[in-house]
Amino acid sequence: MTTNLVVVSAGLSVPSSTRLLADRLTDAVRTELPDVSVHLVELRELATAIANHLVTGFPNAALREAIDAVAEADGLIAVTPVFNASYSGLFKSFFDLIDPDALTGTPVLTAATGGTARHSLALDHAVRPLFAYLRAVVLPTAVFAASEDWGGTGDSFTEHLPGRITRAAAELATQLRQRAARPDAGTDAGTDEIVPFAQQLADLRLN
Repeated sequence: MTTNLVVVSAGLSVPSSTRLLADRLTDAVRTELPDVSVHLVELRELATAIANHLVTGFPNAALREAIDAVAEADGLIAVTPVFNASYSGLFKSFFDLIDPDALTGTPVLTAATGGTARHSLALDHAVRPLFAYLRAVVLPTAVFAASEDWGGTGDSFTEHLPGRITRAAAELATQLRQRAARPDAGTDAGTDEIVPFAQQLADLRLN
């Protein structure tokens, strides 16, 4: 069965360090999972469609394809530039269009770029809570790349960027393998009897 990985890049410029980081993370996952199928969503190309959808409620064909790809993904890499200590407005606007239940249980590798390392906390105080709200499985390692990280070697406290990319990709690959090996529970969804809370309490008293 094909594993579908969707990569969302919210970079605004061309070329973009955000897209570069997204590509590096994708390549690292492909090293772990050579047969993974990758779908790239470049939000810069969908900016006008996203704005129109927010005010009209109707996506065009390209945006509909991107939304469906994210909703059906086995795993997600989401990369945003950091502006004013948070994710970009374009990044947030796109994920505002995703059904709140669509990413439930989906492993998400979060990443961000910024001018200085002081923006790195945005991953934990802004990006991680966004995907936690969507009930995604946010991976332990989030990857932030400041301008100096691209040619840096790290220090005694901070792993260098290639090392962080490799570790995060390995975590995502592990999650994707586990999902692929898990029996499909979709056919059993909704078939388990729901026991009323009062009955559960009564059963506890009897025991």
